[in-house]
Amino acid sequence: MDKPFAITLDPGSSLANKTGSWRTERPVYTDRLPPCNATCPAGEDIQGWLFRAESGDYEAAWRHLVRDNPLPAVMGRVCYHGCEGACNRAKLDEAVGINSVERFLGDEAIRRGWAFEPPAAESGRRVLVVGAGPSGLSAAYHLRRLGHAVTVAEAGAAAGGMMRYGIPKYRLPREVLDAEVARIVALGVELQLGTRVDRIAEAMQAGAYDAAFLAVGAHIAKRAFIPAGDSARILDAVALLRSMEDGATPVLGRRVAVYGGGNTALDVARTAKRLGATEAVIVYRRTRERMPAHDLEVEEALEEGVQVKWLSTVAHAEAGTLTIEKMRLDEHGKPQPTGEYETLEADSLVLALGQDVDLALLAGVPGLDVRDGVVQVDPQTMMTGHPGLFAGGDMVPAERNVTVAVGHGKKAARHIDAWLRGTALAAEPKHGPALFERLNPWYYSDAPKTEREQLELARRTDGFDEVQHGLTEENALFEARRCLSCGNCLQCDNCYGVCPDNAVKKLAPGRYAVDYDYCKGCGLCAVECPCGAIDMVAEQT
Repeated sequence: MDKPFAITLDPGSSLANKTGSWRTERPVYTDRLPPCNATCPAGEDIQGWLFRAESGDYEAAWRHLVRDNPLPAVMGRVCYHGCEGACNRAKLDEAVGINSVERFLGDEAIRRGWAFEPPAAESGRRVLVVGAGPSGLSAAYHLRRLGHAVTVAEAGAAAGGMMRYGIPKYRLPREVLDAEVARIVALGVELQLGTRVDRIAEAMQAGAYDAAFLAVGAHIAKRAFIPAGDSARILDAVALLRSMEDGATPVLGRRVAVYGGGNTALDVARTAKRLGATEAVIVYRRTRERMPAHDLEVEEALEEGVQVKWLSTVAHAEAGTLTIEKMRLDEHGKPQPTGEYETLEADSLVLALGQDVDLALLAGVPGLDVRDGVVQVDPQTMMTGHPGLFAGGDMVPAERNVTVAVGHGKKAARHIDAWLRGTALAAEPKHGPALFERLNPWYYSDAPKTEREQLELARRTDGFDEVQHGLTEENALFEARRCLSCGNCLQCDNCYGVCPDNAVKKLAPGRYAVDYDYCKGCGLCAVECPCGAIDMVAEQT
């Protein structure tokens, strides 16, 4: 007897069985740009290395991280981690401790002796890098990995630039900095210490360099005219911090005043406390809300007993005393004098009013545009107006911090490589933003952020021991697993499990495809995707 029509056909041969014909929208797997990645000045793929760290494969995570940043142990200490300020997790409980995990990976690499992979091939081209600060070291590292011969000329006796001569040891231990510099040198970078480049054009010609990257730090202290008596003791912050590195302890006295409101002012005041000052007072013309120093640095300084005189300026200095004028802010937020004065006892006054860059090495180079004490560069390529001459870090218009400088070095290196090869590096298209509203927070349990412990307050100002500790392996693993993988598949299998038509197919671990012949476009997969990695797209008619 013949079988009923409905069961005589081969499975899938009837158009009626292909339920995808009902669909008005189709699910499409997508990649979106997580906010942490989008805000990182160094251009790190933060989500990418956190994904590897949360599986416990720390070496893979570190190697993914150093594709963009060769100084993770340094960055894990001195970066102000704006990525955490943008983290979507903060809308659930607290931001992921990205900076803490980065430090853990950097320290783990030093402890285990992990080394960079050598370049695949040599290019035969030579590049001169002037300055061994964060930008110069970053550029040298990336250029070397691209196969170029790199020489770094550093005027100082040791590498690190302002990381060494501007950041105190209690924030950045020198053995950490030295270890990460040594790893870059071991890659085949030639580091010439005590080598000052007076004229870049002559240096390039003498060394037969094909290109150069200028990364001279801002080591010249800005001055301000302050009427002072002959016996007044006035120092500049840059020289003071540098003398600490050179082993010459400055004589500051018991009462120290610091004039300025940036991070350097805080570093000097905290250093003064560690040198035995009973009083360290910052004199700042504006309010705390307008202070350029990072808020965490301000909090730590206040905890250590540093005082701040807000809305104040130094009007006159004498031996042992300062005359302070009170200020007020006008409708534009600018400080204005009030004519009200007070006396502040101080054995020394340290000026921390910012730094300038020595641009003397640029003399005689045609095509350069120098404005406001910095070199103008193409923001896309970091090249100056002179072909083959690139610049970054403190030398160009930008915010001055280690993370920005490292990003400049990476960007410049990639464009130097393209320029040397006679090509242009096309800008990579960016994915759309991974917004919190696209996430399904139901799947994420509460997991409070693991805060790094600090050296007990009573011991902080006794010496220059590191103030902030790192995470344990257990804590680092937990913190990495708090990442929501915003906008990108985290291999949870939700889409595979919830599809009522079994239209989602697993191709490989972490890779899925939709069989549109059977997908009805119900959108359940997109709704249940924890990380918002599935778009519902209108069908083309």
